[in-house]
Amino acid sequence: MDIEGYAKRSLLNGVEESELEDRLTSRILEVKNTSKNYARQLSKAAIEEAKSTLNVTGDVLNPTISGITMGQFGVGSRGTGDFYTHEKIAEIIGNTGAFVDSSHLDDSGAVVTENGSKYVIVTVDGMHSRLSDFSYLAGFHVARAALRDIYVMGARPVALLSDIHVADDGDVAKIFDHIAGITTVSELIDVPLVTGSTLRIGGDMVIGDRMTGGVGAVGVESHLTSRVQAKAGDVILMTEGAGGGTVSTTALYHGMHEVVDETINIKFLEACEALIESGLTSDIHAMTDVTNGGVRGDAQEISRTAGLKLVFDESRMSKLVNSPVMEMLESLGIDYLGVSLDSLLIISPEEYAEDIINTVKSSGVDIDIVGNVEEGSGSELIIDGERRDFTPRFRESAYTPIKKMVGEDEPLDFENMKSAINKAADESLDKKKKIVDRIKKG
Repeated sequence: MDIEGYAKRSLLNGVEESELEDRLTSRILEVKNTSKNYARQLSKAAIEEAKSTLNVTGDVLNPTISGITMGQFGVGSRGTGDFYTHEKIAEIIGNTGAFVDSSHLDDSGAVVTENGSKYVIVTVDGMHSRLSDFSYLAGFHVARAALRDIYVMGARPVALLSDIHVADDGDVAKIFDHIAGITTVSELIDVPLVTGSTLRIGGDMVIGDRMTGGVGAVGVESHLTSRVQAKAGDVILMTEGAGGGTVSTTALYHGMHEVVDETINIKFLEACEALIESGLTSDIHAMTDVTNGGVRGDAQEISRTAGLKLVFDESRMSKLVNSPVMEMLESLGIDYLGVSLDSLLIISPEEYAEDIINTVKSSGVDIDIVGNVEEGSGSELIIDGERRDFTPRFRESAYTPIKKMVGEDEPLDFENMKSAINKAADESLDKKKKIVDRIKKG
């Protein structure tokens, strides 16, 4: 519970301080195992701090307000709202001069070393928000996700870093389990966890035991397989997948706990290692991992970045999904093409497909050709010989009871919301430019 946010909202809504103090004290006692006197003193302090920051002035302190919430716009839900927000983020960042930056919608960014002989690839992934109570699992899957993002750029990862935030009442051992999960992957793939940060969420102002955080990774390589390099005439290959954090969350919150074990593997990383070792990455145009938003989301991002159309054969893709995972998804009515499968997508000239397949299969990972790249835009899905639209929904496939309640459909006022988001992004960009100019002028 965010007691600072509660206090600020109440004050803005005109709640009298004495009444707010009573309410907040009661809320704190619901969550925190403490005395009534301590809860009362914490309430008073929270209200005092909230009052001090309600009315602020100045370019740096005045927040930009869009009036649209993260949930309303589907940010983080790997659908059209989320993708649109990331386009705005890229606009605010601007032209970086990097070889690959956020405007490419790739899994990682890349800069060229000073002598021009290598690329340094950097990425960061947030842990799955619903795995807070399963910190080992959260650590395992977020570390694997970060390493995936380096590998799909055709690079070998050289280091990991972590950032862990646990709310005030969280058990310290959550940190240890989380680190154990990260370093399980680290040791299996021989990439060291070298640094990190450990903090409380919101300091004293957030009570409860929620945990969040992320893992970053760094890689080095002389050849990249970024999405922009896809070409018409290429074939699309996909490896087998059993999912990661998303599939684990689906299994946990539907009582199918045994399916979680299917996700505990490093097959994706082993397939990438085999490709790098073979030297085939120099013949591959692009690689990506099938993450949240599923193949639907990845297809749209690649199409937009490369300016081409991607066509997929559904019958070939379905055979590459882990059987217990597919059975679970089908039984729950979850579209497997809209969730993270932890599969590797490879786009390459057709003449290298056989070598790629043989190399990946030699590492113990199944793979097949599942589509092709054409001139045009967007993506299509072939089902029973018929081409169908394959664009992502407003949100990724709903894979928990709460997500099913929220739904996947685009809001009726989405265009109005986009206008508000555009205005807010422009205001933030103007603020950045103004402060940069001010500092430069001294």
